[in-house]
Amino acid sequence: MSIERLETATRMSRIVKHNGTIYLCGQVCKDAEQGITEQTSSMLEKVDALLAQAGSDREHILSATIYVKDMSYFAEMNAVWDAWVPEGHAPARACVAAKMAREALLVEISVVAAEKVA
Repeated sequence: MSIERLETATRMSRIVKHNGTIYLCGQVCKDAEQGITEQTSSMLEKVDALLAQAGSDREHILSATIYVKDMSYFAEMNAVWDAWVPEGHAPARACVAAKMAREALLVEISVVAAEKVA
């Protein structure tokens, strides 16, 4: 069983693939000066791009852990999430309030997905 690491740096790899499973490092938005709706949309766009790079897509997400700065953002974040997740393909999910690495960040996600079978 081989482990493939993509976009590896000293501290982490953005993608790790092992035995048909894809692990994404925590993803945040492109512009932390935006509100929760925009930050969530931007973050999920990055997830889409990384999944495509790894040979998967949102229909193959197995699990997602979402971290929000404050639960007051929960409903707005969920509105974006609900529109993004394909009907019938909702992954196992957890959502927790967490202190973010930078003050302006409102949301972060960690994703585990299956590779698409060719």
